[in-house]
Amino acid sequence: MMGPAHSLSGAAAWLGVGAATAAAGHPMPWPVLLAGGLICAGAALAPDLDHKAATISRAFGPVSRALCEIVDKLSYAVYKATKKQGDPRRSGGHRTLTHTWLWAVLIGGGTSVLAVTGGRWAVLAILFVHMVLAIEGLLWRATRGSSSDVLVWLLAGTSAWILAGILDKPDGGADWLFTAPGQEYLWLGLPIVLGALVHDIGDALTVSGCPILWPIPVGRKRWYPIGPPKAMRFRAGSWVELKVLMPAFMLLGGVGGAAALNFI
Repeated sequence: MMGPAHSLSGAAAWLGVGAATAAAGHPMPWPVLLAGGLICAGAALAPDLDHKAATISRAFGPVSRALCEIVDKLSYAVYKATKKQGDPRRSGGHRTLTHTWLWAVLIGGGTSVLAVTGGRWAVLAILFVHMVLAIEGLLWRATRGSSSDVLVWLLAGTSAWILAGILDKPDGGADWLFTAPGQEYLWLGLPIVLGALVHDIGDALTVSGCPILWPIPVGRKRWYPIGPPKAMRFRAGSWVELKVLMPAFMLLGGVGGAAALNFI
């Protein structure tokens, strides 16, 4: 799928988690619902770090472009080193390493460790990066063109600072779900894992499928492209994505948010 649909699906997924946790007796404070939704929307773009033309490659200027090239080469190297006889030849690393469950878990777990051990500045950095990606994904029409980059970064930095301040307040949600001393912000890895997995599921619905299960082999392939029957798949950017899935994500996100806040 394209960046905007990925971001919308990520936000909707976290709002759905908010509704589920509220029903299970562990409701999210509204700052956690808001911050998690934005983080998940941003994290749903992150697996495309292996794609030089993706939204994330433009989000941080030369830094993100260089990082995408590195990740593309790393992913391709891992693919060549681990592929089985049935896996096809490839010329790049897109939709390989960063589009797997293992990558999602490692990135999310690493983020949680960083948030717990790195203090306030680490939390601010995590929030800033994902606010930039969320703005790029959710407000894609307004952020087109390099002239908007600085404004996006300023908006993301301001949002990260404000959200961190609200979360740090008593009952603000810094210790949501993980309440033991020293576990504040441990939950930050959860929307990142979810965003990555939602991205992978979205890509699995397209004609190319997605090797979510790697490194678990399926038959003669280690990079088996998981997906529904071919008749149910669509091309990225097609009318199915734009006219069906994106409105559905907005509707589901609205319902999930309302349920998470006990409005319905």
